[in-house]
Amino acid sequence: MLVLVTGHRGYIGTVLTPMLLKADHEVVGMDVDLYRNCTFGEEPIEVPTIHTDIRDVEPDDLRGFDAVVHLAGLSNDPLGDLDPGLTMEINHRASVRLAALAKEAEIPRFVFSSSCSAYGASSDELLDERSPLRPVTPYAESKVQAEKHISLLANEDFSPTFLRNATAYGVSPRLRFDLVLNNLTAWAYATGQVHLKSDGSAWRPIVHVEDICRAFLAVLEAPRRLVHNDAFNVCRISENYRIRDLAQIVAETVPHARITFAEGAGSDQRCYRVDGKKIISTLKTFRPQWTARMGAVQLLLAYRTYGITQAEFEGPKYKRIAHIRKLLAEGILDKALRFRRPAEPVSAETPRGERTAGARRDSSGPKPRPAEERSTR
Repeated sequence: MLVLVTGHRGYIGTVLTPMLLKADHEVVGMDVDLYRNCTFGEEPIEVPTIHTDIRDVEPDDLRGFDAVVHLAGLSNDPLGDLDPGLTMEINHRASVRLAALAKEAEIPRFVFSSSCSAYGASSDELLDERSPLRPVTPYAESKVQAEKHISLLANEDFSPTFLRNATAYGVSPRLRFDLVLNNLTAWAYATGQVHLKSDGSAWRPIVHVEDICRAFLAVLEAPRRLVHNDAFNVCRISENYRIRDLAQIVAETVPHARITFAEGAGSDQRCYRVDGKKIISTLKTFRPQWTARMGAVQLLLAYRTYGITQAEFEGPKYKRIAHIRKLLAEGILDKALRFRRPAEPVSAETPRGERTAGARRDSSGPKPRPAEERSTR
């Protein structure tokens, strides 16, 4: 299967791409690489890349693919709050337009990276895919609206699937420290403190980035009838934790670490628990492999291997909102989060601005096949 992965150079994409290749799929990426200077450890694997903003996709960019995995977008609540209108433009309208173009290009599968934050704040009740969607942030609202309008495009020839990912954690070449377990483990390693910025009472479902990628792979390879125009929570029931319980896991993992609270730490409105039984029962090939405790161990080993300081994990390199603010302050990005000048190409990819499909895709890798040559799915 020839798969287009948007956002393939982000936190999830840099883990998903090699997983797809290992499963014998061909991969072409689409990314402007906003986080090219945010690599942790080894550089991401290179694949043929269409170097364009998802707002600027053209029909010819999509010809011949068997599936689109759509990861690109503003990736969390702080980024969503930066400019709510821009969040809707990128995460909602550009995503729906991309799906419409994929349908026009006769791409049969479209897998959308959504979020469990779509459920909003709730009580201790377990939320499944039938639970009401009550987003409380622009980011979550953008995901809800994208799901709603992409779903309307579904027909016998175009099959979207929506993966509502829990809060991610785990090591990636484009590591993020604005994720709770990654952040708590970094604090413990660098300072000896498991530092909580809230009172720790809120519930949060979490899932390892590799298990998120396993979910995408399982959906791509599943019979269409099992995943057509449906949503799946990506989280095991056992992986719902109160933040203070995650802190305790980290304190027990990192030697000599102790739990501390920020001054004035209060409650977090993002409080919800998620039921992920549906995806496990529906897709027999999807079997999550990670737990929070295993993830804390993996993170600690990575921090020991590559090193990390408090200035780094609290600074602009590994926090998405801080990095974007830095690029804005330096004049590298404009207010629409577009590069003010063409970004230098990464490796062998074609510079931004050349408009033909052939020119914009790196010529060294696999090419989309004509529709009549695609394998039967």
